[in-house]
Order: sequence, then C-alpha cells, then structure tokens
Amino acid sequence: MAKSLASLLLNSPLSPPSSFSQSLHHLQAKTFPQSQSYSGVGTRTKPISASMVEAQPPVRKEDIIIVGAGIAGLATAVSLHRLGVGSLVLEQAESLRTGGTSLTLFKNGWGVLDAMGVGNDLRSQFLEIQGMVVKSEDGRELRSFRFKDEDESQEVRAVERRILLETLANQLPTDSIHFSSKLAKIERIETGETLLELEDGTRLSGKIVIGCDGIRSPVAKWMGFSEPRYVGHCAFRGLGFFPERMPYEPKVNYVYGRGLRAGYVPVSPTKVYWFICFNSPSPGPKITDPSVLKKQARELVRNWPSELLNIIDLTPDDTIIRTPLVDRWLWPAISPPASSGGVVLVGDAWHPMTPNLGQGACCALEDAVVLAKKLSDALRLGPESVEGALRLYGSERWPRIFPLTMRANLVGSLLQWDNPVVCSVRNNVIVPKLVRLGPLLEHTNFEFEPL
Repeated sequence: MAKSLASLLLNSPLSPPSSFSQSLHHLQAKTFPQSQSYSGVGTRTKPISASMVEAQPPVRKEDIIIVGAGIAGLATAVSLHRLGVGSLVLEQAESLRTGGTSLTLFKNGWGVLDAMGVGNDLRSQFLEIQGMVVKSEDGRELRSFRFKDEDESQEVRAVERRILLETLANQLPTDSIHFSSKLAKIERIETGETLLELEDGTRLSGKIVIGCDGIRSPVAKWMGFSEPRYVGHCAFRGLGFFPERMPYEPKVNYVYGRGLRAGYVPVSPTKVYWFICFNSPSPGPKITDPSVLKKQARELVRNWPSELLNIIDLTPDDTIIRTPLVDRWLWPAISPPASSGGVVLVGDAWHPMTPNLGQGACCALEDAVVLAKKLSDALRLGPESVEGALRLYGSERWPRIFPLTMRANLVGSLLQWDNPVVCSVRNNVIVPKLVRLGPLLEHTNFEFEPL
C-alpha cells in the first residue's frame, strides 16, 4: 500500500544532507558522482544477451530539495536554515550564476534581507537612492521626487546580482548546494515522494520539492503552467564601471521617448546600472556578442542625453545583456495552484513579471520567507500538515502577486507609448502635473512573520 507524503515525513525527520569536503565560500563547482551502470559478473557458458537491461542507479533520498540556486532558491534555503530546517539546493550551472547586472530592492525586499540576517552586510556595499528624476529624450526635466518625502520608511538601493547571490550562499552550510545538477525528468512516485532525475543520471527523491528554477521552469511546466508570455518589448541592461568615481547623484534617472525609454541608477561609488527598453514585435534572435549588444544599445539612444551614452561606453562586456520581457498572469480558476502535493513554486518559476515596478526580486524574497515560515510551523505541528501549509502559502501569496504582475505590465505598456500626441500629453500633463509617487509605492508595504 503506497505511503502518503505525511506518513513519510512522520517516519523520517528532517536532517541536512551529507557534507562536502570543500567550503561553499570558495564557490567551487560541486557535482554528484557519476552513477555507474553495471551488469552481473561471474562465469557464464553463454554470451550476455544484447537486450540485457542495465540496472538503475540508486536513488538518493532527501527531505527538501530546492531546484535552482538563483535569488529565490538561495533565499528559500537561507530562510529554512535560519528556522533549523535543512535543504539541498540543485543548480544546473557549474557555479553560482553571478553574471548580469543589478536589481533594485525597495523596503519590502530589505525587510526580508534583514530577517535573513544579511541586510546590513549588503547595505554597507551599495548606495541608498534618495529619489528619482524623469526627463524627456531631449534632456528636459519633467518631474523629480524624493523617496523620504513620500514615505519616511522607504529604502531603495540597487544591488549587484553577483554580490547578493554570494552573500546568500555564504549563509548556508557547506553541504547545501550541488552544482552541475541539471534536471532532466520529474515524476511523482507511488510512495508520494517526487523523483528527480538529472542529466548525468543521478536520481533523487524528495518529500518536498521547491521549484525556484526561473522563468523557463521545468518544474512549473511539469505542474501544468503555461510558458511566460512575451509582452512586446525587450531590454538592454548593463553595469557601467568608473575606475575613479562615478559623478552622479544617488537618484534613479528615467528618460522617456516614443516607444523607447531608458534609465540609470548609481549602484556604488564606482558602478552605475543602466537599461534601455524598446518596442519590438518579436523577441528577435539571441545575441551574445557584447560588442554587437553595445552597438545596438548606443544606436537606440544616440541623440539622447550624453551621460547615458557615457555610461554605456564604460560598461564591461561581461555585464551587458539583452532580454525579451515576459510575464505570466495567474488567472483565478484557470492557472494551476502554486503547489501540487509536495511540490511548490517560488519566485519567477511561479509568477514572472516585468521589471517596471522593481518588484521581481522583492517578491521572490517575500515568497521565500513566507514559504519557509509556513513549512517550519507545519513540521513542528506534525508532518501531516505539510501539504496544507504549501496550499496556504499559495492562497496567501496569490492576492499580492497577481495584482502586482498586472500593474507592472500596465505601467510598462503606458511608458512604451509611441504615438507622438499621446507622448506629448504624457510629458507635458501626466508626468509633470498628475503623477504622485506615494500611491505608486504602496505595494512596497509588506508585513510578515519574523523568522
């Protein structure tokens, strides 16, 4: 008779996986040993049949498996760890994927990082952003705001993705992350557990599997979620480097054009994050040559304020990227729930959203702390409560995630207007006279139970 997930958890208390010999702080790639296929050995009077089936490699059993070592995966693992719950993190890359640029965190994100014990460490490395300035493409200032004038508790900083990931990873035990572990197959087995098979043949079963594997999540696809939808515009992003010191005030600088917008924000005394968002009927071909990317980005804003072009010119090749913007709307009664049995989604794997509100990473951090707390509480009450806790996590997070995803999409669509009359009204009436920053930041208010 198949055992339920609850009985399995009851009979096998949570314990962290076995340790590796090298410290995670060096962030060296660690892999599972290759599974060995074998056949029987002994004296035979007949040749071995060519149809003989090789034995399956053994299954490694884990209590909690997190798929993906991005922001969502590491934040979930750290939150669980602070609550005394161990987990194994699987990452398909050979090491932490520390490329890319930066991301903006508002006060809701910083509140979660404080709960994880890493907020002050990160604050010491990044500038606090004081406000924002909106300009037209000819350099004319349309409006400026100070964040503290709207909300004294507001906190805004742009954070390098690389440093955020490394900081989170360093909070975990040395045996927590396995690299070169790309998921090839997922299935629910008769015991109620979830079986994961990796591309190298390694097989693992987890009582709880947490999908944090990004916008193209195989776990989400297995659960029945649709592919994220392209929203009609793409973005260039980069991280300009000033060897001496960057000359800009700590403000978010936006420039609005027709079907085109750009912005830049100081990250640290020597680095400035920038982006260019442009309309495109299709995502277009994937381009990886940084010289081509930089040339295309410059061409889009060649007649715009010179400081933006200067920042682009000072951008190292390994930090410039071009991505199509996508999202997924979690329609009630249509989209699958966030969990199925002992499998649950976190961050972009569940609710990819456009970056127009600066809430993608913040919401992933929120997901992590809420899920970890509910799982920890359920395990203290009894393992039979786990699946209910996963469902409760989904039902609690959905009313926050769904409206934010729609609002981010709407803001992006409005800012990407290309009609000259509409753009004139935006620049001369809506932005200077009607926009209020306070209501636009209400979504950064977020309360949660402490870890």
